Amino acid sequence: MADTVILDTPLTWKEIAAVANGAALALSDQARQRIVAARGIVEALVEREIRGYGINTGVGALCDVIISRENQQALSRNIILSHACGVGQPLEKAETRAVMAAQIANFAHGYSGISIEVIDTLLALLNADMLPVIRSRGSVGYLTHAAAIGLVLIGEGECRHGGALIPGGEALQRLGLAPLTLKAKEGLSLVNGTPCATGLGALAVARLSHLLDWADAATAMTYENLGAQADPFAEMPLALRRSPGLQQVGRNLRRWLEGSALLAKSAGSRTQDPLSLRAVPQVHGAVRDALAHVIEVVDRELSSVTDNPVVSGSAVAPEVHSQAHAVGAALGLAMDSLATAAAELAAISERRIDRLVNPLVSGLPAFLAAGSGVCSGFMIIQYTAAALAAENRRLAAPASLDGGITSALQEDILTHATPAADKALAILGNLQTVLAIEVTAAAQAYDLQAGTAAKARRTAGLYDRVREKVPFYRDDRPLNGEIAKIRTLIETTDIGPQGETA
Repeated sequence: MADTVILDTPLTWKEIAAVANGAALALSDQARQRIVAARGIVEALVEREIRGYGINTGVGALCDVIISRENQQALSRNIILSHACGVGQPLEKAETRAVMAAQIANFAHGYSGISIEVIDTLLALLNADMLPVIRSRGSVGYLTHAAAIGLVLIGEGECRHGGALIPGGEALQRLGLAPLTLKAKEGLSLVNGTPCATGLGALAVARLSHLLDWADAATAMTYENLGAQADPFAEMPLALRRSPGLQQVGRNLRRWLEGSALLAKSAGSRTQDPLSLRAVPQVHGAVRDALAHVIEVVDRELSSVTDNPVVSGSAVAPEVHSQAHAVGAALGLAMDSLATAAAELAAISERRIDRLVNPLVSGLPAFLAAGSGVCSGFMIIQYTAAALAAENRRLAAPASLDGGITSALQEDILTHATPAADKALAILGNLQTVLAIEVTAAAQAYDLQAGTAAKARRTAGLYDRVREKVPFYRDDRPLNGEIAKIRTLIETTDIGPQGETA
C-alpha cells in the first residue's frame, strides 16, 4: 500500500485500514472541487433563507425552530460542544485514524457542504498524528465520537501526540493553524453520518482478514500434531460443498501440510477426526464467506453519502434534502455478523487447544508439561482461552437490536452501528490472543512428539519463527508473557495462503 492514499473516487476498506495504520491521506483536485462546490450550495441556501435542517433550524427534536443568520455560527459551535459527551477510555491510535479518514472521505463526496478549510485542518491533524481524544463509550450511532474531533477544530478538547496529551488549541498552534469558526451546517456535518462505524468497520475487516490466515496456519500446526486421516482437506470431497471460503481454506491447509511426515505417520489410525479438526474448512470457510459479505457492505458504505441533510444542485439553484442516510443499519447488521464470525473462529481454536493439552485425547504428555505432576504446563492457559471464548459469546449478542429512544421521540429507532463495530474489535482482540495460545501450544506439542518424523516445510518454518520468540516451556516463567510475544508476532506478521511470512 502506498505511503499516501489519494482520495479521489470512493475509498475502500483497504485504504481506510492503510491510513489507520499510518499512511497519509491527501485530496485529489477533483475532490477539492466537489467540496468547494457543495459549500457554495450551502452559502446559497443561507442567503436565500431556504429552510434546511441544521443549517437554519435546530437539530433533533428542535428541527422546527428557525435559527437566524446571526446565530447560525453559534449553532454550529454549540452542536460540537453539547454533543461532545462521550465517556470511557479513548479510542486507540489506529481506531482514531480510521474514523478520521472515513469522515474526510464522506465529506469528499461533495454533498455535505462543509468548507475546504475544515477538511484541510482535519487532514493536517491526521497526517501529523495529532489525534483528537475520542472517548469510546456513549454513542448510539455517531454523534459523541465525531464531536470529539470537532472540538479540536474549534480549539477545544484534547489531542494525543507521541504519548502526550495536548490541549486542542495548542495542537492547532503546533501545526501553524488557528481554531476554526464554524459556519452554517458545519457543526452538524462534523457530528453526522456513519464515518465512526465505517472507519471502525474497515479496521475490523482488515483485522479479521489478517487473523483468518493465521487461524488456518494455527490449524495446520495443531492438525499435524493430532490429525490422523490419510487425506486431510482433500480437494475432491471438499469441492462437493459450494462455498468459496471453504475452498480457500482447503487450499490453504493443503499447502501448509504438504509433505508432512508427521501426518503420514499417523494416517489411518482412526476413521475420522473430531469436528474441531475435521470441520475446519466448513467453519473457517463460513467465516471467510461472512467476511466477504461484510466487506461488500463496508465498501458500499464508503461509496455512499451518509450526511443529513445533503445538498445538491448548484449555487444558482440550491437544493437541500432531509434523509436518514446517517442511520447505519446496514453497518450495524454487518458488524454484528463479523463479531459472531470472529467469535466462532475463537471458539473452534479453543477446542483445538483443549485437544492439544488434554492427555485423554492428545497422545502427548499431559498438558504439554515438561515433567509429570511437578509441572502444570499449558493446563491453565487453556482456561484463559476458554474464558476469552466465553467472553466473545457474551460480546457477540447483536448490538443492532438494542434499540432505544432519544431526542424526545424524534429519533425513536437506533441501530447502534458504532457500538457494533466497537464490540467486534473487542472480539477480534480476544481472537488474536486465543490464536496466539494455540500457536504456542502447537509449538510445544511438536517438541513433545515421539520419534523423529518431520514437520511439513511450511509448518516447520512457522515453528522456527515461534521459537525465535519463545523457547520450550518448563514452568520456569509466567506463560502469559510468552503468549504476549506470540500475539505480537501474529499482529505484526502477514502470513499468506502459501505459508510464507513477511
